[in-house]
Amino acid sequence: MTGPAEVLDCRGQRCPLPVIAVARRLPELPVGTVVRVLADDPAAAVDLPAWCRMRGHEFLGTTHGPDGPAHHLRRSV
Repeated sequence: MTGPAEVLDCRGQRCPLPVIAVARRLPELPVGTVVRVLADDPAAAVDLPAWCRMRGHEFLGTTHGPDGPAHHLRRSV
């Protein structure tokens, strides 16, 4: 996986705020950009992949590190 070009820190935000943050930021980024979303709300693990499927973006997966869960996606359209 290519490293993220953009990091959105949504820790402490509850559903649906992480998805809204991604939806607002992604159109400003070039197609192909990898975004890392730091989100500790358990709903984000379900909401972000579902949003990517609905909007035609690629969900790359979730990692767990010292910053907590990080969800990776790529702008596809």
